[in-house]
Amino acid sequence: MVKLKLGPIVDDKPVKITLELPAGLHRDLIAYAEVLARDSEQPAADPPRLIAPMLERFMATDRAFAKARRTTQKQ
Repeated sequence: MVKLKLGPIVDDKPVKITLELPAGLHRDLIAYAEVLARDSEQPAADPPRLIAPMLERFMATDRAFAKARRTTQKQ
């Protein structure tokens, strides 16, 4: 079993944004969705649906961001 940083994708009401990605990054998102589907035994998620959970995970594990956010919230 592969240890991915993302778990199953939660269905939530999204906010629509427009984003252009390099073709290589899009191919990587497709591949990631396929591996995630295999690992979680669920249907493959639409690759753009991976972006929000990836950003959430990135920000949740960024120590400098967490520190800066705490500092800002205290002021």
